[in-house]
Amino acid sequence: MTRSPDPLFIADLSLFAKSLRTALEAQTAPPGQAKMMDLIAKAAGFRNQQTRRAARLTPRPSDRVGRAMRCFADGQMVRWPKQTVIQGLCLWVMWHHLPPRREMEEPEVNAILNAHHSFGDHALLRRSLVDHGMMARSRDGRVNRRIEQRPPDDALVLIQTLSGR
Repeated sequence: MTRSPDPLFIADLSLFAKSLRTALEAQTAPPGQAKMMDLIAKAAGFRNQQTRRAARLTPRPSDRVGRAMRCFADGQMVRWPKQTVIQGLCLWVMWHHLPPRREMEEPEVNAILNAHHSFGDHALLRRSLVDHGMMARSRDGRVNRRIEQRPPDDALVLIQTLSGR
């Protein structure tokens, strides 16, 4: 089986070595490969080897925020991202601009969205806001309302960064 490199970042090498030594001293027999990998992961501050791998494979919030930031220039959305995760993140910025607890007609929603994007497709943004559960719309499309909810942490960082706070 081919092995791929599995990087490990250790913030405090002294604490890591002490934790690993303590775990190895508690062993009655030399640990096997899997057990040794778990001991290393625990010494590095993870629950086990699987959680260490999952943490490495999960993109950090700053990665997603950075990719979403590339879709904006001067506070306006200039392009629609290809990745669905980044699309959802960018939609939170549009959601933020919609007035809370107020019913709006479609032209008013379009005007708000047009004021905050420059790629010329307010219908895409409006439909995506509904699809992502950020905005509710009546059957005939006349009445639109922002759905009040707490944005994810990544979205809050993006909104604050674009707002200049």
